[in-house]
Amino acid sequence: MIWLSFALVAALCLAPLAILLRHRRFSARGRREAALAFHRAQLAELTREREEGRIGAEEYATAEIELQRRLLAAAAEPDAKATGALRRPLLITLVLLPIAALALYWPGGTPFLPAAPLAPRLAEASKEEALITELRTRLATMDPASPRTRQGFILLGDAENARGNPAAAAEAWQRALAAGFDPALAAETAEAMSEAAGRVTPEAAALFRQALAAAPADAPWREPVRQRLSLAPP
Repeated sequence: MIWLSFALVAALCLAPLAILLRHRRFSARGRREAALAFHRAQLAELTREREEGRIGAEEYATAEIELQRRLLAAAAEPDAKATGALRRPLLITLVLLPIAALALYWPGGTPFLPAAPLAPRLAEASKEEALITELRTRLATMDPASPRTRQGFILLGDAENARGNPAAAAEAWQRALAAGFDPALAAETAEAMSEAAGRVTPEAAALFRQALAAAPADAPWREPVRQRLSLAPP
């Protein structure tokens, strides 16, 4: 009976992949290129701020590492053509994966063994929460007009966004924008606001438009922002 349950669970888990492969084509290339262009623009703006002395060496190094991490993550996303070429191997994997999993598990599998303890993962999450709380506490005591405070709110927004909290990220980035407007940051803030709300809100649309108005004519993220605005209510 336990093996039948495993088979049913495996079928349910693989069903969405089967439907995706049968009825849709992957379209990751455009999103990847837009993300790469967006992060490159942020990196260029960060370099200009450093050259103009608006941020310190320590804040610059921290922000640069984070932006480079984002660029690497965006570059690692599969290209649409490459994904299409992998369609047949994925279909084969869809069939062979349950068989291989069962073959590996059968000789020494223990389905009734209790799950691994959750404590280490909870401890890591607690540590991350403590660091973010500490950053918030320090920012509350700093001069709101200080460039360091502005950079701190940008880093706080990055941290909240990285752990999947777009509402908190948008709030932190808005504090940074209040201390000094930046078109690229404004566009990213509007995107976080839209993600948190599940739609392009009027506030997010207004911020998108403000970012477009202030951005250079050759800003690489202009087209993705226009596409987002096309989804905004009239």
